[in-house]
This record gives sequence, structure tokens and C-alpha cells, in this order.
Amino acid sequence: MPNFTPEDLLLYQSGELNELQCAAIEEELKVNWALREKFNVIKEAQARVNAMRLPSPRKQTIQSIVFYAMRKPVTT
Repeated sequence: MPNFTPEDLLLYQSGELNELQCAAIEEELKVNWALREKFNVIKEAQARVNAMRLPSPRKQTIQSIVFYAMRKPVTT
């Protein structure tokens, strides 16, 4: 029985694991109730975040970020 972390479940949920790792997690989710509950919490949290309506940043904030990114790094 492998020991999967919440980080492993997040990577699985976002599709960032290879086929072998995905298969291992899927098999463990079938038999491990506690892991399945943790995964359900992650899925529910993702659904809530996706449903949130976030305000747009102010135009001044975006301009500040762009100007900062355009600055050349100081070399010593």
C-alpha cells in the first residue's frame, strides 16, 4: 500500500502525473476510504474556487507589474 500525500492528489487532479502514477493512485482510491475522502475534499475545493467570481485588478496595478518586468536587471 503506497503512501500518497495531498500533493500527490493535487498533481493527479491537475493531470500532472505520468500514466503509471495515475494508475497507482486510481487503484488506491478504489480501496482506501481515507484517501478517497481527502481526494473528494480537493475536488470540492477546486469546484468552489472555479465558481468564485474574482474582481479584476486595477489598471494601475497591471501597469506597475509590466513596468517592473521591463526593467533591466542591475549587473555588478
